[in-house]
Amino acid sequence: MKRNDFGERLSAARDAKQALAAKFRQRPGPDDPAVVERRAARAAVSAARDARVAEREAQRLAENARVTAEREALATEQAEQEERAAAEKVARDAKLEAERKAARDARYAARKARK
Repeated sequence: MKRNDFGERLSAARDAKQALAAKFRQRPGPDDPAVVERRAARAAVSAARDARVAEREAQRLAENARVTAEREALATEQAEQEERAAAEKVARDAKLEAERKAARDARYAARKARK
């Protein structure tokens, strides 16, 4: 087994630090064309995603508005049908009452005629 003395360990640590610093310095800066291009591509993807989200939200709102309008129309139609049914019932009841009165009056007149 090889034994490293203190000086060798210090120089190995210094070399490792220098290699790490060199690797960091090799990274492209924020104004590098490749970095600018990647940033622009990410911005374009983000803008497209935001546009799709806005479009889906608009479609959801339009669908909600359409469903609400259909429900209101259905409720209005149902209310009109109930109103017509109530008016027809009132008319039927009035006609039935008039027929009953006419029959009662006819019986009364027939009884008066017999006397």
